[in-house]
Amino acid sequence: MSINLFDLTGKVALVTGATHGLGMAMAKGLGHAGATIVINGASSKGKLDEAVSEYKSEGLKAFGYLFDVTNEAQVIENITKIENEVGAIDILVNNAGIIKRTPLENMEVSDFEQVLKVDLVSPFIMSKHVIKGMISRREGKIINICSMMSELGRNTVGAYAAAKGGLKMLTKNMATEWSKHNVQVNGIGPGYFATTQTEPIRVDGHPFNDFIINRTPAARWGNPEDLQGAAIFLASKASDFVSGQVVYVDGGILATIGKPANED
Repeated sequence: MSINLFDLTGKVALVTGATHGLGMAMAKGLGHAGATIVINGASSKGKLDEAVSEYKSEGLKAFGYLFDVTNEAQVIENITKIENEVGAIDILVNNAGIIKRTPLENMEVSDFEQVLKVDLVSPFIMSKHVIKGMISRREGKIINICSMMSELGRNTVGAYAAAKGGLKMLTKNMATEWSKHNVQVNGIGPGYFATTQTEPIRVDGHPFNDFIINRTPAARWGNPEDLQGAAIFLASKASDFVSGQVVYVDGGILATIGKPANED
């Protein structure tokens, strides 16, 4: 009897911050692999409803819940709602995040703390309250969306790098504590992707576009769909003995020191 190790039929996947962008791309991947998709939004019911409609337009089963991932009371309330209304959460993808580009010497402490709260504390809050059901069922997958900034620094993103570096180590600690309950915890570290946010700088001749193309061995920006395979793998039975790892989907950037701009 053959087994499809990547089949997510019957699974419920909660993906935070999946109303657009890379989060939506990963959630669609999980949905097309068979999972029921649950997404959250923090402020706009209209945007949340539009996103749910987009999922459904592709034939996916999707639900949306409006809550702030940094607010523990709201998280507890909505996880209970999701489990009662949709089903037990089998897969949690901690994708919600923000970035503030400010040199560290000019950054307000409140802005630094906000980035850490969204990018590092909220994955802890979400996981803390989803893991209890996973432990009781002795099965579950948690995927934390890390970054190349989990490994590297870059000008003006010190708070983001601190948070994503912390998230890498939080992922390892979650795996250390929860693998014995048959819950696998891993991360995905995206490289530079073609999104609406990066569209203005993804033009020939733009210094940053040229830098990324030159810096990436694959010689291109990632497409959001490039993240789907890693997400499906880490959410499925195929990764049942993989825990505490960060899979970098970066076109090879972290594998190389780079090359001079004029080198083929």
